[in-house]
Amino acid sequence: MSIYKRNQTWWIRYTAPDGTRIQQSAGTKIKQEAQELHDKLKAESWRLKNVGGKVKRTWQESVIRWIAEQQHKKSLETDKIHLRWLNQYLGKMTLDDINKSVFDLVRREKLKTASNSTANRVTALIRAILMRAKNDWEWIDTVPTFRALPEPKGRVRWLSVSEAELLLAELPTHLNAMVRFTLATGLRESNVTHLEWSQIDMQRRCAWVHAEQAKAGKAIPVPLNDDALTVIREQIGKHDVRVFTYKGNVVNDANTKAWRFALARAGIKNFRWHDLRHTWASWHVQAGTPLHVLKELGGWSDLTMVSRYAHLSSAHLEAYAGNTNRKSGDKKATHLKIVKPKTP
Repeated sequence: MSIYKRNQTWWIRYTAPDGTRIQQSAGTKIKQEAQELHDKLKAESWRLKNVGGKVKRTWQESVIRWIAEQQHKKSLETDKIHLRWLNQYLGKMTLDDINKSVFDLVRREKLKTASNSTANRVTALIRAILMRAKNDWEWIDTVPTFRALPEPKGRVRWLSVSEAELLLAELPTHLNAMVRFTLATGLRESNVTHLEWSQIDMQRRCAWVHAEQAKAGKAIPVPLNDDALTVIREQIGKHDVRVFTYKGNVVNDANTKAWRFALARAGIKNFRWHDLRHTWASWHVQAGTPLHVLKELGGWSDLTMVSRYAHLSSAHLEAYAGNTNRKSGDKKATHLKIVKPKTP
């Protein structure tokens, strides 16, 4: 066995009793802590070789294998963010050490800075990895159970036109362009930040999102209106591949400090980048766009997600609202005899 340093972090390299070569992060910048973990693993290897039993796999080993097997997963980058945060709590543990108490600890710590929904996503990721370790890798025999926290129903937060104008006035140029494009197309953040010139046909006034880039796994045609085309023209010549850039560099994340500071200056609270998509959909419904058309424009797989905007317009119901009108001589209408209230 040996320990070595990589980018300020200590790593451990050793050969497991079954001959598997293991290389993992010690999860620490302190050499003494790395050495303690090294000695613990060495003692475990000796015990297995001389006494026998099942190899105690570490959380780090499971993370490395999980990432290797989940390259197809669209949310893998989100998983990596959660896993980096989890390393401070699970980095030195074996899978057998992770029990209900550990789940509770992780959840309590996450709730200090995040919502119930985010805490549930983190604990669900732990459970998914443990289930893979049990059912597929046969590294452990049991997985602890836990109860998920209650989550609020899906929210719909959108801006009025005047609020959108206030926000645009506070944004730096590159974010201003991306927000205007989002409000014109309804595309998700990653589809805007990663949009390439090869995905745009200005003559046909359209763009497209490839199936592997779409949340629903289905290619999305994106018609470009005048506002969207204006934004696209402003980006010509700034980069050979990407449409939206910052000082010549590609942009991978729009939810930055500049975005949050602009929201504060505009006096807009409780608003996320994804709410720009809600705003786009809400404006469409208020302008009379049918829900089935909005579904296609937004790339939703079914009407369930679109129905949350239905209450913002009653135009599609107006033709039926008069069916109960009391019209004299109309046999199809409902007739009520009007009775005047008695005077007390």
